[in-house]
Amino acid sequence: MVLFSDIEVAYRLQQSYLKLSPNIVERDYLRQIQLSVSHIEVISGIRRCGKSTLLKQLAQKYNHNIAYFNFEDTRILGFEVSDFQKLERVMPPNAAAYFFDEIQNIPSWEVFIRQLHDQGKKVFITGSNASLLSKDLGTRLTGRHLRHELFPFSFLEFLAFQKMTPNKEAMDFYIQHGGFPEYLSSQNPEILQTLLKDIVLRDVAIRYGIKNTKALMDITLFLISNIGKESSYNSLRKAFSIGAANTVSDYLTWLEDSYVFFFLPRFSWSVKNTTINPRKVYAIDNGFVTANSLSFSDDRGRLLENVVYLWLRQRYSQLYYFRDKGECDFVVLEKNKPKMVIQVCEEINGDTQKREIAGLMEAMKFLNLEEGIIITKNQEDQLIIDNHKIVLIPISTFLSTPNSTETSLPLS
Repeated sequence: MVLFSDIEVAYRLQQSYLKLSPNIVERDYLRQIQLSVSHIEVISGIRRCGKSTLLKQLAQKYNHNIAYFNFEDTRILGFEVSDFQKLERVMPPNAAAYFFDEIQNIPSWEVFIRQLHDQGKKVFITGSNASLLSKDLGTRLTGRHLRHELFPFSFLEFLAFQKMTPNKEAMDFYIQHGGFPEYLSSQNPEILQTLLKDIVLRDVAIRYGIKNTKALMDITLFLISNIGKESSYNSLRKAFSIGAANTVSDYLTWLEDSYVFFFLPRFSWSVKNTTINPRKVYAIDNGFVTANSLSFSDDRGRLLENVVYLWLRQRYSQLYYFRDKGECDFVVLEKNKPKMVIQVCEEINGDTQKREIAGLMEAMKFLNLEEGIIITKNQEDQLIIDNHKIVLIPISTFLSTPNSTETSLPLS
């Protein structure tokens, strides 16, 4: 329970947070959120990726006739569901919209949000844990909300933020340093190192009562040093001397819920095989990888692959990798039907051509697709092999495709 006076002070002081810095980059997602829709807008994403800035940009569209509250304010430590009545007394009664930052920290928060929604209020909420939000939304807010996931800057947002033109130097920098706004401003790796520790120790270890924090951090650093590679619960259990594979499974689930990692399943028409096969790990951001990796060499191929995965992850829900005799990096399905297969290779040359094309062709034939894609650093070409077309697309072209789930890649 929090005193009314403390909530009032916190609310008044927080209103200054709504002021935008000059020359702020407009996020792509701003154009995808429809203010006229009556649903509750739920924005989730990793810490420091720009959720609060997106809220500020949305607030401007209401001419700041809004109510805003950040539940991570230390002045309201101990806030309970009963304290929402006090907060409601502080907020303007006729606000055009309500914005709540990191609301998942408050138990039973969804009761208050539904109350506002039932009163016809437009509500925006953010959170940095996908699982907690989805569980709470699934109980009391079913059919009343729309989900959005915010990532660090896309390549186009990065260019705008850095005031750079889309050239080789800009692409190299983005592949190496990623898109966390605060890190790009200072290029101090300690920012991303501290962020990772905060997420692992506070959002995961404390929230879920993990006592063996060393094992949790060791696994995290191992995975971030091995993006694009396969891993399994049992292999990690043995490598880090953890008692049960279920414990490892829990660790990875919680890290994924916090948006540190994503785990890509191997394609199979069998749900059972998809579940038991090793998964490939990818990270939320390339700068996050280079700043925190213990042994990550200058493997630009894997960094390139991670960037491609993030682009796909934001557009398609059915993603896999393919492995049989060879391997294909990405298989994309839409409505359970194969849509495209993608191989990622920094450069197709005499050393890589046979292996990369063989894996791609194997996936194309298995899935009965006539076309395949190879994303490269800067090559642009078309190959016809066994009546199948393979299109080589430069990463700059790939990442410059507008941020829309309806967008198709330029195959010709």
